[in-house]
Amino acid sequence: MEILAVRDLTFTYPKCSSPAVKNVSFSLERGEFAVLCGATGSGKSTLLRMLKRELTPVGDMSGIIAFCGAPLAELDYMTAASAIGFVMQDPEQQTVTDKVWHELAFGLENLGTPPDEISRRIAEMASYFGIGEWYDKDVSELSGGQKQLLNLASVLVMQPQLLILDEPTAQLDPIASADFIATLKRLCSDFSITIVIAEHRLEEVVPLCDRLLVMEKGALIADAPPRDVIAKLKERKDILCGMPAAARLYAELGGSGLCPLTVREGRSFIENSFGNTTRGLPQASCSHSGEAALEFKNVYFRYERNDRDILSGLNLKIYCGELFCILGGNGSGKTTALSAAAGLLKAYSGSIKIFGKKLKEYRNRSLYRECLAMLPQDVQTVFLKSTVREELDECGADITELPYDISHLMDKHPYDLSGGEQQLISLAKVLAAKPKLLLLDEPTKGLDASAKLNIISILRSLRDREITVVTVTHDVEFAAAFADRCAMFFAGSIVGIGAPNEFFAGNSFYTTAVSRMTRGCFDNAVTLEDAVKLCSLNGRKER
Repeated sequence: MEILAVRDLTFTYPKCSSPAVKNVSFSLERGEFAVLCGATGSGKSTLLRMLKRELTPVGDMSGIIAFCGAPLAELDYMTAASAIGFVMQDPEQQTVTDKVWHELAFGLENLGTPPDEISRRIAEMASYFGIGEWYDKDVSELSGGQKQLLNLASVLVMQPQLLILDEPTAQLDPIASADFIATLKRLCSDFSITIVIAEHRLEEVVPLCDRLLVMEKGALIADAPPRDVIAKLKERKDILCGMPAAARLYAELGGSGLCPLTVREGRSFIENSFGNTTRGLPQASCSHSGEAALEFKNVYFRYERNDRDILSGLNLKIYCGELFCILGGNGSGKTTALSAAAGLLKAYSGSIKIFGKKLKEYRNRSLYRECLAMLPQDVQTVFLKSTVREELDECGADITELPYDISHLMDKHPYDLSGGEQQLISLAKVLAAKPKLLLLDEPTKGLDASAKLNIISILRSLRDREITVVTVTHDVEFAAAFADRCAMFFAGSIVGIGAPNEFFAGNSFYTTAVSRMTRGCFDNAVTLEDAVKLCSLNGRKER
């Protein structure tokens, strides 16, 4: 049964000369799991918001959107609110109450559901998602992964037939992200809910989906099962670079037959096709000047006097000119450490030094004058003007000096941009401060794979200018590709540190798909480049 039909849909934002969505047509059957992908700014979020009537942006629209055979605009209020669910990228934007139990009940209360039925439904949903242990907690006490799971449960308690998700794993750590995607697949199988999800992190979700939809400049350029789409677009490196590692390896090495999608299928492809006489590649040593750009010594921090320590005896030294990456679970203290280094939070014990000087020795905001700059996780907090041009003019940014093009965004309002485009604009503002130490909190959030490669190029060029970059991220593929050293944050302190090949090869969950795929065949291969080189060195097996 067709549950959603989109026909010749075109949408243009006010004062824009070109449409954000152009002549898009597709349909979804009941119980289908569809993934929507494409470059940053390709129109994914705009398209998804148009499928939820209450979130449709202001602008000129033509074409048809039908839900269960009826035009979306003609649905009654109850059906529109409950039958089509929407989960946003940022869980904070979707949370409206202070308690977990009230968040679960809120939607049903607004639909006028009888109290007895509300109690029964939320009890059932809390049990299904394992929310019982934090049912009575304040929402503010939850981790990012718990908040996103709560958002999903709060939508599902209204029993939608169509579930729309806009990059729901963007702020989740690798374990929470994999659990969240697995939950979606289980919902699709258990309840025949139709799911359409926009994602940039495709490693986990593409192997599970029935349909892969690819957008480019507002148009839908592919709509088919994932293996078919990858086969069709294998020459498009800008699109292929975002696909699962097994598929990228297969394409790079000119594989034949069925395209692998999962780690298991990728491993079989390697074992069946290539030898492994040469087990590893020479490992470059991580050298540094010995001078510390940022140093934590036995640092303790808590938000309230009677709370637990968020930073607990933190010791860490990051050297000048180093690209350093910090990984760890949601709520482990990574962002707190970055904020403390930027002088935004004050530790109650221990010391933090920037280029050998204690924070308190930087007076009259001298810390922020061509010394230190920080890009926060919520980049919207750095926007103060009505256009991108005004934002960049205010801070003296010169877009001609940037290694990426944002000229087409200059006359747009920053809040009208996609999440990835907002990241690029905010990074331009931060770089305009000409810092020697740059702190980045989730800089790849909302960016497509091709844009991440640009960010890596940017960060490497900063290192060439002897700028130290400290990055907090959940994106293990990104960290493995650019960092000189990586560290694992747990319970407020560093529990492991090393060069990427050493660091990721020793991890089971905080590691790359390539590492999991090649472990046992090759040693310390963590990036696609590593795997391609080793397969090429070993040569194909004779059949």
